[in-house]
Amino acid sequence: MKAIGVDLGGTNIKAAVVDKENGIIDQVTTPTQANLGKDHLLDRIADTVKDLIKKNEIIGMGMGMPGMVSKDQTTINNPPNLPGWGSVNAAQEMENRLGIPCKIENDANIAALGSLHFGVGNKYDSFIMITLGTGVGGGIIYERKLFKGTMGMAGELGHVIIDYHGPLSNSVTRGTVEAYLGQRFLSRYASDLISQNPSNPLYKKFFKDFSQLEPVDLTNAAREGNELAIEILAKSGQRLGYAIINYVHMMDIRKFVVSGGVSKAGDFLFEPAKDIVNKHMMEPFREGFELTYEDLGNDSALLGAAGLAFDSFS
Repeated sequence: MKAIGVDLGGTNIKAAVVDKENGIIDQVTTPTQANLGKDHLLDRIADTVKDLIKKNEIIGMGMGMPGMVSKDQTTINNPPNLPGWGSVNAAQEMENRLGIPCKIENDANIAALGSLHFGVGNKYDSFIMITLGTGVGGGIIYERKLFKGTMGMAGELGHVIIDYHGPLSNSVTRGTVEAYLGQRFLSRYASDLISQNPSNPLYKKFFKDFSQLEPVDLTNAAREGNELAIEILAKSGQRLGYAIINYVHMMDIRKFVVSGGVSKAGDFLFEPAKDIVNKHMMEPFREGFELTYEDLGNDSALLGAAGLAFDSFS
């Protein structure tokens, strides 16, 4: 069984043929050109996919997109980085152009579906996916299905508030999970601390332009024994732990899968998070708790989009 998976990013359109058993078997990439308008971009997606459809027997198509998606997985509302879109039934637009059924989904939910179908999430019936990328997103899998909420917008995990006096992010209020664990915000926090420690190797490397500091630099420094980098990642991990406690107490889901660039810090982030969970989560909720890393990498969006098609059309 094969499906088309599409990952619509701000820079590139990625499309793949995905076999349900064997994963990606063919893929293509083309520039997005979102600035040329909605119809141009929809046509461009269709043109990117057409050759893949011709060469394979396809059951349908799934597409990951930035922004809020309706509960029936057809309509995107005011997606960021796609100027002039407003509210668009992108699934119907694709069906009209390609003649195959299509569903769409928020890109963080797509990552959860990728883990469910092809990653470490496959061993769980229910889990919460946390994506630590430029921002913080997430998806909730309940009994092997994506939990969408009443209007389709459940899973905005990065906007959960853990300190309303905390730093700003893309959220409408201070101190959200994203303000501590989103890539650009973690880098800003780290830069503030490093600038106060001029003897630290990270200061010597980045003092001319702290905007070049990224979480991977903290991870590499931590692996080399840099105590300040270890401390910064530990503090971020502790906040991840507090966020997880909120999610568990609210959803009673005890399995967590974490992905994205920031999560590559691994145990420098995860062990402090687990320590906070062990200390502060209500004891009845601790049974069965697991926190694990998803390493599908750049393929996760394509695999998850195809997983959406398998769930919808098989």
